[in-house]
Amino acid sequence: MTETYTPRNDPPRSEEFQFSGDTLLAKIKEIIRAGNVRRVIIKNEEGRVLIDIPLTLGVVGTLLAPQLAAIGAIAALVLKGSIVIEKEAEPPAVTPSM
Repeated sequence: MTETYTPRNDPPRSEEFQFSGDTLLAKIKEIIRAGNVRRVIIKNEEGRVLIDIPLTLGVVGTLLAPQLAAIGAIAALVLKGSIVIEKEAEPPAVTPSM
């Protein structure tokens, strides 16, 4: 018997990281490489959203290049801020039944 996980419109999990301007681009690349990220939001110190990037499965390489260029420009202007990432809800752990 095979059990499958069907999402039930579970809300995405979100995490927030603080950054300084010189580490922003490296942190974004690290987050994207980690996978299962639905959206990346960059906020300034006051909490104002500077850029909101929805990510879909398969968005890599040249498709992401314009967003990374925009993030690089923001990093040059913003000294401190936060990165909010929304991740896919993880499926519940399945225990094998006999």
